Amino acid sequence: MIIVTGAAGFIGSCFIAELNNNNIYDIIAVDELGNGNKWKNLANKKISQFLHKNTFRELIRKNASSKNLEAIVHLGACSSTTETDADYLMDNNFLYTKELINYCMNNSVRFIYASSAATYGMGENGYSDKKIFGLIPLNQYGFSKHLLDMYVMNNGFEDKITGIKFFNVFGPNEANKENMKSMVAKSFEQIKEIGKVKLFKSNDAKYNDGGQMRDFIYVKDCVKIMMQMLNDNSFTGIYNLGTGKARSWNDLVNAVFSAMNIAPNIEYIDMPEHLSNQYQNFTEADTEKLLSKLDANWQFTSLEDAVKDYVCNYLKSGLIW
Repeated sequence: MIIVTGAAGFIGSCFIAELNNNNIYDIIAVDELGNGNKWKNLANKKISQFLHKNTFRELIRKNASSKNLEAIVHLGACSSTTETDADYLMDNNFLYTKELINYCMNNSVRFIYASSAATYGMGENGYSDKKIFGLIPLNQYGFSKHLLDMYVMNNGFEDKITGIKFFNVFGPNEANKENMKSMVAKSFEQIKEIGKVKLFKSNDAKYNDGGQMRDFIYVKDCVKIMMQMLNDNSFTGIYNLGTGKARSWNDLVNAVFSAMNIAPNIEYIDMPEHLSNQYQNFTEADTEKLLSKLDANWQFTSLEDAVKDYVCNYLKSGLIW
């Protein structure tokens, strides 16, 4: 049995899809569904049970045992980089995960958790997953994830559990992320509504307008790598999960236009002042550590192919993966 938290969310529901693709159905899905449509991400999945996050957390605190539990894959978190309630983030992102870590260590259960590239802040100390300490996150969300990584390292858990620093993930099942949706999804919506995409003008002479760069990675690549992590008990430590190749916002948006068979039409707008001083013009994962653990023939899906698959097979149809 495998427990997946954040099961109805973006990456969580895609990971369950990948588990099902590998004929794994004994899955407990943990989440808070609320009043929205997040439940739809689970409607086509094969799972054995659903638990509300609060119920699950109470069971963990009571150290409830399960003889068949193989692993907890913890993807549940508040992932909003604009969330300002630091106490909420400390409880929901840090303390909740800490409880799960201690439970898994006490019960010999495999544990994989979501960290974030937001821990790297402006990237002034680089984007290497070989360096966990000394990073300066830009926001409360990044700080809550950074505390987790330091907790793992300070307690010597890095050879027992796996942390994943996700970079800019995009793909199906992200509709309920609202303003935190990927620029692929936002571009698709803008093109349908107004026939063009709006991007921020550059605030740095080193980059042209729309030339700011990110490490974009397709969620289908992410969950395939997560399956390898799950199946390999030696795949422990904290890893960047990005392609290792930064691409520009222009590249990303042009790929959306191409997938929609529409000529590019990009409008560059002024960057809001509150973002200008903390805007990341470049992120790129150091993937040396990750690639050393993957199959020798592993290849990331190209940005253009990934965007085409997402747009043509999911965004146009509204289908869930």
